[in-house]
Amino acid sequence: MEEQQSPFQAAIKPGLTIGLVSLALTFVAYFIDSTLLGSAWFGLVALVLFFVLIIYFGKQYRTEIGGFMSFGTAFNFSFITMVISGLVGLIGQVLLFHVVDPSLAGVLADQAFETQMSMMESFGQDPDAMDPAVLEEMKSSTAKGFTLSGQLMNFGFGLIVYAIIALILGAILKKRDKSLDY
Repeated sequence: MEEQQSPFQAAIKPGLTIGLVSLALTFVAYFIDSTLLGSAWFGLVALVLFFVLIIYFGKQYRTEIGGFMSFGTAFNFSFITMVISGLVGLIGQVLLFHVVDPSLAGVLADQAFETQMSMMESFGQDPDAMDPAVLEEMKSSTAKGFTLSGQLMNFGFGLIVYAIIALILGAILKKRDKSLDY
């Protein structure tokens, strides 16, 4: 009889796979047009792909362990998969922003700032009427997100988001053995 993997052991391979897929997607977008990395639709496509792959690997794991999985097991599997994937992505982004193309961070920070200004205008706020010091603070805080410390801090905040997403995925992936109900 084969020994079953724990959710932590089972999440390593899918986490690495999803991380490498997202990293490949990031580098392909970078080589096509680096401004794609700052577009909303690119983020949305990456998020949908992320969800689909975790559900796919989660269902595979559920089948491997007998077709049933508790919410806790599904949550642990999903969360660990996302953490490993996030670490792979973090390493890739650090390499991209600090080794491959150090100027990319500035380009994406400017693009993000322009997007913020457009959103403010769409909500009725006139950026020209704002204090220049506030605008400069917004611009510098946007740029800080692309520094090494900013990327690490964003990953830390990302862990909270991963936990919330893992709760949703845990609810999707769990499956109770109804034959045990009396």
